[in-house]
Amino acid sequence: MTKRVMILATDGFEQSELMKPKANLEKAGIETEVVSLEEGSIRGWDDKDWGESVAVDKTVDNVANCEGYDALLLPGGQINPDILRMNERAVAIVREFAMADKPIAAICHAPWLLAEADVVKGKTVTSWPSIRTDLKNAGANVVDQEVAQDGKLITSRNPGDIPAFSKALIEMLGESVADEQLEAA
Repeated sequence: MTKRVMILATDGFEQSELMKPKANLEKAGIETEVVSLEEGSIRGWDDKDWGESVAVDKTVDNVANCEGYDALLLPGGQINPDILRMNERAVAIVREFAMADKPIAAICHAPWLLAEADVVKGKTVTSWPSIRTDLKNAGANVVDQEVAQDGKLITSRNPGDIPAFSKALIEMLGESVADEQLEAA
């Protein structure tokens, strides 16, 4: 049975942190579904300006629960997770995946959502340096490494970590992909 991953994002997602893991998951035969706050499409942030758009498959209000999904992917970017953590339904979705003990993979600034959903207490995580204090204040053990994996929680620091980040999620889902097939930032 094909695995399915929800990608929760909105405008301002870090271009590479959504597009590259999405492509890597799909190369491993895993379906992806982009869930956002509104219908239509969302725009990425690429370096110092708006980047490409990606189609939204479903809105947060049309997600009854995490049933039907095997994992949750949270791309970073400074704008994206800051907007999402202000939306009660988006935060509830993160909490639902954690309570269902399903894999959650968050990169760069996306662990802000993990803190907002109150799912990092006692967990070892990593992130972009500027939000590490927020994670510590939420009770996390913060480390500086390419990938931190604690139970079903996978976190990474930045776009340079995308191959290892993608591989950790793919393997947690019981699939595999050759290192040379993984797209990097």
